[in-house]
Amino acid sequence: MSSNGNPIILAFSGGLDTSFCVPWLKENYGREVVTATIDTGGIDAKAAAQLHDRALALGAREHVLVDCRDEFFHGVLRYLIAGNVRRGQLYPLCVGAERGVQASQLAKLAAERNATTVAHGCTAAGNDQVRFEVALRTLSPGVEVLAPVRDNSWIREEQLAYLSSHDLPLPAQGSDYSINRGLWGITIGGRETLTSAGSIPEHAWVLSRNAFDEPREATAHKLSFEKGVPVSLDGESMQPVALIEKLEQLGGTYGIGRGIHLGDTVLGTKGRVAFEAPAAAILIEAHRELEKLVLSAQQQRVKDSVATIYGDLVHEGKQLDLACRDIEALLASSQARVSGEVRFTLRPGCLFIDGTTSPHSLLAATKGVYGEAAGEWTASDALGYSRILSLAGSLQTRAGGQGS
Repeated sequence: MSSNGNPIILAFSGGLDTSFCVPWLKENYGREVVTATIDTGGIDAKAAAQLHDRALALGAREHVLVDCRDEFFHGVLRYLIAGNVRRGQLYPLCVGAERGVQASQLAKLAAERNATTVAHGCTAAGNDQVRFEVALRTLSPGVEVLAPVRDNSWIREEQLAYLSSHDLPLPAQGSDYSINRGLWGITIGGRETLTSAGSIPEHAWVLSRNAFDEPREATAHKLSFEKGVPVSLDGESMQPVALIEKLEQLGGTYGIGRGIHLGDTVLGTKGRVAFEAPAAAILIEAHRELEKLVLSAQQQRVKDSVATIYGDLVHEGKQLDLACRDIEALLASSQARVSGEVRFTLRPGCLFIDGTTSPHSLLAATKGVYGEAAGEWTASDALGYSRILSLAGSLQTRAGGQGS
C-alpha cells in the first residue's frame, strides 16, 4: 500500500469497470480518489447528475465534470471534417478521437490537485488503454498510470461480486450490448460484432432504431461552411457543437450514418464494431462536395494523402504527436476557400447531395461550358494538348517495337 497521500485521478464513465475502480483503488492504495468525467459529447444534465451521485456513493472524495465539447471540435473534429476522414473508407472515428482531449484534461486536473497518479478502467482487449496511456505519458512523462482491471485481469463477475460484498451500488445491468457515445457518434458492440458474419438486431441501434420500419417523408436542408467549419443549418446560424447535435438528431431518424466497421485495432488484430454517426456522415459528405467545387485536383490529392495519416494517428492515440500539428497546419490552409452552401435531401437510409454553391467556385470561374463550348482555349489548342498528352504513351508503344 502506498503511503503517498495525494489523490488518484480516475477517468470515470460510470460503467462497471470504472465503478469498481473507485473503492478498489481506495482500499488497495490507501488514497483518496477523485473521479473525473471529461464530457466530449453525449452527456445530458440527467446523465451528469447520475454520474456525480454514483461517484460519491462509490466513495469518491470529489467528482469533476469538465465540458470539453468545444475543445474537442476545434482541436480534433474540425480537422477530421477538413480531411474528410473515414477509417477504412467507412468509419468516421466516432469513438476514440476524443481520448487525447480527455487525457489532456486528466493531466491538467492531476496537476491542479497535486496528484501524481492517474487511473483508468480499460481492459487489455481494446484500443483505449493504448490511447489513454500514450497521451498521458506524452503530456506527463513522470505520471504513474494505473489500470486495475487490465493489470489484474478482473472479469465482470468478480467486479460485481466485489461491489456487492461492499454494499456499493451496482451499475445498470441487463444490456447485451456495449455502447459508447460522444459528439461524433455512437459505437455498439455485441456478440454479433465478435465475428464478421452478420449485423446487430434492430433493437440494438440507438439513434436509428426502426428508421426503416417507420419511414419518414423526405426533407430538404441546407448547410453552410466558412473556411471548412460548419456555421449554419437551414439558414440558422449555430455554433459547431450545437449544429452537430442538431444534425445527429435529424439524421438519426432517417438511419443516416449507420454502419458496421471491420478494421485493424491499435494492437494489430482485426476488430469489428457497429456505429451510428449521422452528423459525421452528413458533414463529411457535404464538406467533400463543397471541396470538389473550390479546390484544385492537386490540392485534393495532397490533402487526401495526409488526411489518411492523420486519421491513423488519431486512431492510435498519437494526436499529441507534433506530426499532427504539421498535418493540421496543412489542412487549415487548405480550407481558406472552403466556404459556401450545400443543399441536401434526407430519405430513409439515403443522404443525397442536391448541389453546392460558393463564391470561390472553380466551375463558375471558367468561361468554358463542360461538354458544350471551349472557354479559355481554342479547338486547335485542344488538338495540340491531346497530341502532347499522348506522347508518353506513343513513345512506349514505339519503344516496344509495336509502332513506327
